[in-house]
Amino acid sequence: MEWLKRLSCAIEYMENNLDGDISYDEAAKIACCSTYYFQRMFSYVAGMTLSDYIRRRRMTKAAFELQTSDAKVMDIGSKYGYVSPTSFNRAFQAVHGVAPSVARTEGTLLNAYPPIGFSISVTNVKSMRYRIETKGPMRVVGIRTPLQETQEQNFERVPAFWDATLKSNVFSEICNLPNQTPQGILGITVYKNPDEIYYYIAASTDKAASGNLVEYEIPAATWVIFECDGPFQDSVQTIFKRFLTEWLPFSGYNYAHLPDIEVYPISNRKLKGGHSEVRIAVKKAKES
Repeated sequence: MEWLKRLSCAIEYMENNLDGDISYDEAAKIACCSTYYFQRMFSYVAGMTLSDYIRRRRMTKAAFELQTSDAKVMDIGSKYGYVSPTSFNRAFQAVHGVAPSVARTEGTLLNAYPPIGFSISVTNVKSMRYRIETKGPMRVVGIRTPLQETQEQNFERVPAFWDATLKSNVFSEICNLPNQTPQGILGITVYKNPDEIYYYIAASTDKAASGNLVEYEIPAATWVIFECDGPFQDSVQTIFKRFLTEWLPFSGYNYAHLPDIEVYPISNRKLKGGHSEVRIAVKKAKES
């Protein structure tokens, strides 16, 4: 429950500052995690990026003010952080589908996005199959691409990285590495600091890296391991969302902020779905 309470406090901070400056760093501090992890976890929980959420909330408030006040359109745009009519018009149309000036016309259809809130309720009766394993350090070899703290770019970069890798000879090279546990092709998100964030496509192996391959050692940790079947991208995103909203708050564990590991079957074909695993490092709450 503590994780959801902290997230709710971060959302309250953002809600109180929609007409001012919102610091992602401050929101992350309230949620007790790094700016990168806050944005990443928020996107899984909310189903949208943090910037999209803030934009929708601001444009919802702006629409209400356009309908209930005589303030100038640009004054309202400036209030919500837009320094030019063009930028405000673009943001407003992206949310509502019409220009800000049209919002004042009676009968205009607009979109209202309420603040995100959390409550304990019966939302999903489907069980989450998992197991807990404590493992020593894990050495992986593969290739990597840099990520950004801002999640919008990452959601485009990671699928593009997979597509390019699957078409290259290096993918077969990774598949042919002697496998150790966990066996399969691994997708690994590694956060070191704001300037060093990477996504790896790799294999767990004791073979030395050669050529264009790089190696990385994942620290010893306790892992909660979820199994999933279905389209890979949808399955993994669903697991992360349910981990954060259904499993973690009531488990007695905290998120350990170590690399997250996706495990996919080894295949020379471009598989879109099947059986996969998600491994997330956790710590007992009393140890955190």
